[in-house]
Amino acid sequence: MSTIPTESTCHPRGDKQPARIVVLGIGNLLWADEGFGVRCIEALQRRWSFADHVQLIDGGTQGLYLIQHVQEADALLIFDAIDYGLEPGTLKQVRDDAVPRFMGAKKMSLHQTGFQEVLSLATLTGKYPQQVLLIGCQPQELEDYGGSLRPVVKAAMEEALALGVAELERWGAQPMERQTPLAPREAVTLDELALSAYEAQRPAAEEACRIGDERFLVKDL
Repeated sequence: MSTIPTESTCHPRGDKQPARIVVLGIGNLLWADEGFGVRCIEALQRRWSFADHVQLIDGGTQGLYLIQHVQEADALLIFDAIDYGLEPGTLKQVRDDAVPRFMGAKKMSLHQTGFQEVLSLATLTGKYPQQVLLIGCQPQELEDYGGSLRPVVKAAMEEALALGVAELERWGAQPMERQTPLAPREAVTLDELALSAYEAQRPAAEEACRIGDERFLVKDL
């Protein structure tokens, strides 16, 4: 696993710390490495606590429903699986104005609004965060319905989290390692979908069709 230097096309950032920080995990847990961003936000919340002006969000595939969170943010940190065309598990940081052109490894349907459109709308409304950092991981596998993160992508999470926490500390988010477990009602990701539960309960590929359920496939007569 490797990390590519940060790419940015932004103007120089000031020293003023943001008043409101939003941390988003983007992706779909059901499609293997597409769940990278959500798994990062899950692990981040379970292992660290932050100041009151920091909000952690499991953005999933909500698309335009995330626009209000982007508009309200002074600083926005995003975790996502990004197809950079690099080796699987490679991390790359992208900042500010360079972020929109990289967002989204895959659209799950023609009706799903990509996060690029969310950022574009925020720009059009004049409510774009002053600082944006995307921490993206090159996926290995996206076409495995019901699959989990591949080992190389799961291994990349530790460095991705370290990069994210370091940036949040610079922004004044006051990260602190949790001394007591996170209460279930506080979790941004349902306990039933947590990584350990998901991997323990999902059926093996031999027992469940990973490209669609054959019971619902219709053949021409």
